[in-house]
Amino acid sequence: MSDTPLSYSFPPIVGTDTRILVLGSMPGLESLRQQQYYAHPRNAFWPIMAQLFGFNSELNYVERCQQLIAHQIAVWDVLKSCYRPGSLDQHIDSRTMEINDFGGFLRQNPDIQAICFNGAKAEQLFCRAVLKDLSSVPILKKLPSTSPAHAAMRFQQKLEAWQCIQAYF
Repeated sequence: MSDTPLSYSFPPIVGTDTRILVLGSMPGLESLRQQQYYAHPRNAFWPIMAQLFGFNSELNYVERCQQLIAHQIAVWDVLKSCYRPGSLDQHIDSRTMEINDFGGFLRQNPDIQAICFNGAKAEQLFCRAVLKDLSSVPILKKLPSTSPAHAAMRFQQKLEAWQCIQAYF
């Protein structure tokens, strides 16, 4: 670990009647710089959500967040803070990880039916650090990462995989 400070995630995007929680691991550098979830211009998250729920992905950030809330989608990260040089999940220093309070979050949002993981690292972190402490667990679903670093799948393939979240409405 260097003198680089810890990175801190954002508060969740969440409404009062959330049914789906989408979890990432930790915001990347561009997201941290802009203080917006999935801010990297090549990240497929917002274009996928726009296609699934019929809104324009070019809306400003606040309007895109409002669209998610209107469609009962919450967005958060497994990690509250960590040291990670760069944006790749493989560089997260496990000794520095602080996990968000999922017990409290799920108690405050009892309508959540499913937790969808935006990539394997989010699922891995959640299952290792959170799952054992939960008294009840919604459906858990790993989805392909929307990150541009996950280039093994094209946009259309990612979109098709993410369509499963529509089943909860």
